[in-house]
Amino acid sequence: MDQVIELLPKLFEETGVTLYLVAVSMVFGGIGGLILGLALYVTRQGGIYANKAVFTVLNVIVNFFRPIPFIIFIPAIQPLVRALLGTGIGNDAMIMAISIAATFGVSRIVEQNLVTVPHGVLEASRASGASRLRTIWSVVLPEALGPLILGYTFVFVAIVEMSALAGYLGGGGLGSFAIQWGFRQFEPIVTWAAVIVIVIVVQIVQFLGNTLARKVLRR
Repeated sequence: MDQVIELLPKLFEETGVTLYLVAVSMVFGGIGGLILGLALYVTRQGGIYANKAVFTVLNVIVNFFRPIPFIIFIPAIQPLVRALLGTGIGNDAMIMAISIAATFGVSRIVEQNLVTVPHGVLEASRASGASRLRTIWSVVLPEALGPLILGYTFVFVAIVEMSALAGYLGGGGLGSFAIQWGFRQFEPIVTWAAVIVIVIVVQIVQFLGNTLARKVLRR
């Protein structure tokens, strides 16, 4: 317990690093996944911009990258990260790797939620004279907003897990803290302190996501 008390400032610092990693990765991965997921949705058969060739290419790309375990994805993507940032380690490199990995995961979640929007709603929008682009922004996305919030909440939890693995592979945050000061120093209580902080953060975000989704779904 004395060890944990001594490391409290470091624990708080690394908690801030983790929140930074997750927040920035969530923004970039969330936006990238939304764009890619929308592209999959609108180009699929029967979609607003149906295009079999484009959908096939995008679908193959997502199916190729999405199943790769993150601990393997980081070294695999490292040459690209190094070419763009000049380094393959550190928080900036981990943010880029997490954002790219999250993009493919988010895209599939977005697509799956959008396909639940009743086709009749789209037909009614088009019949009223709305353009295809307006239908997407004013009908499709609002109709799927509740499930999308739940999907993004799930992604947040997944990105927290990625950030912990990133700590093992050259990034900072609670993962690095648990490994350096807990595992390598044979201090399980320090490791569990990091685990408890991660659980608290996840529970808070899960609660907020569930609450917001319920409010949206009741409208």
